[in-house]
Amino acid sequence: MLANRRERSVGESVFQIGNILFMIVMVVITLYPFFYVVVSSLSDSHQLVSHTGLLLLPKGFTFGAYERVFQNPNVLTGYRNTLLIVVGGTVLNLFMTSLGAYVLSRKGVKWAKYITLLIVFTMFFSGGLIPMYLLVNNWLHLGNSLFALIVPGLISTWNLIILRTSFEAIPENLIESARIDGANDFTILFRVVIPLSMSVMAVMILYYGVAHWNAWFGAMIYLRDRNLFPLQLVLREILIQNSTMGMAADASAMDAEAVGESIKYATIVVATLPILVVYPFLQKYFVKGVMIGSIKG
Repeated sequence: MLANRRERSVGESVFQIGNILFMIVMVVITLYPFFYVVVSSLSDSHQLVSHTGLLLLPKGFTFGAYERVFQNPNVLTGYRNTLLIVVGGTVLNLFMTSLGAYVLSRKGVKWAKYITLLIVFTMFFSGGLIPMYLLVNNWLHLGNSLFALIVPGLISTWNLIILRTSFEAIPENLIESARIDGANDFTILFRVVIPLSMSVMAVMILYYGVAHWNAWFGAMIYLRDRNLFPLQLVLREILIQNSTMGMAADASAMDAEAVGESIKYATIVVATLPILVVYPFLQKYFVKGVMIGSIKG
């Protein structure tokens, strides 16, 4: 008996050590690309281009790439537009999703099951890109405006289902008590239901906010005015279309390519850092909120 326990404890110890080492390797593999981008953005462009292999420290520490990035008016304008889209879009997303989830979560709503089936149907089938383009531009007349990036995606089906399930878990007695006190549905939603579902609402903020922050395809399709371009579309131009020459105008022709590499890395950091700063404040609600919104009863 003691021998079996000793063997089992040794086996468990070996497994734990192996598991820890494996996770450390996975963390390093996952984090190193972003670490490389940060270090490269702080490196001298000429030393960076000539460097090969792993990069653990900046080569010729400098903030020159960041100075060039923030001197580019397109980056600052993109930041402004993205913040408007993220803040305004997320507020509207939460409002519309909460309204839909509340209606579908209440007992006695006519055809609620059929409406839910129609909503879930949109997760698997859609009209396609061309009908959506015609809808936004010709029928809604939202083309070349920031509303074209917000209105078509006001409600996410997946988020609606999570929020509806969370609302269904709220005891019906609380809602009936509010009705007896004279509260209408809007009062019940905003003063009873939502305050009791703040963990799930935090998850919704994270989902919608990150989606708006990373979105670029809709802007590429609907926007023609460069003053309306969000940050991710500006980043795409810099990375894919190699439009860094204007940011390296004071460099010689031979140096422009090297300076452009540092600018690309700095732009990636500038576009990624804000969402990384916000994420830890919402992460503590993430698991709890998703579990509440995914398990009924």
